[in-house]
Amino acid sequence: MSSAVDPQKSSVFEKIMEATFECVSRNGLSRTTVEEVAQQSRLSRATIYRHFPGGRDQLLQSVVAWEAARFFARLATDISGADDVPTLIERAITLGQMAVENHQVLQRVLQTEPEVFIRLFTFEGDRILRLIRGFLMPYLAGLRLPDEMSLQACADYVARMILSHITAPGGWDLGDPAQVRELVRSQILSWM
Repeated sequence: MSSAVDPQKSSVFEKIMEATFECVSRNGLSRTTVEEVAQQSRLSRATIYRHFPGGRDQLLQSVVAWEAARFFARLATDISGADDVPTLIERAITLGQMAVENHQVLQRVLQTEPEVFIRLFTFEGDRILRLIRGFLMPYLAGLRLPDEMSLQACADYVARMILSHITAPGGWDLGDPAQVRELVRSQILSWM
């Protein structure tokens, strides 16, 4: 049995995700409907339901996951090539927080319907952490970790700290490179 992805099925999924994202950007999460996505994608409602049998809720949850994956893929590209782990994490936090601030659709949804977004995003939290952890592990593998800390636990901790600061910087000015450096070296990587 082949494990190859059916390109036609994949392109239909992408077409649905792009249409859903466009509908959400125009109308928000609460007012996006399967009918509107079908019209935007130029696909039938039956096709939408064949790919998303859970209907509108599954469609919205999937578009949040899809956009989160695209967001972190762009971020991974932007931060790769750092000279060392602290610099990599500094870039991840700085560029990630800036990308969140500049993401027009996300900002609109957070201002108009935060409870809907948070409910949908919560379902994706573990998947997002796995993405970040997977990206970090090769970088962290070369470090001397504390005896009681496994590579998996270290990657999990750093991933959670990055995600936390990207989404809620707290009292740190993430536009100030000196503050970001202090945050990374004195808080996130203090064990180094």
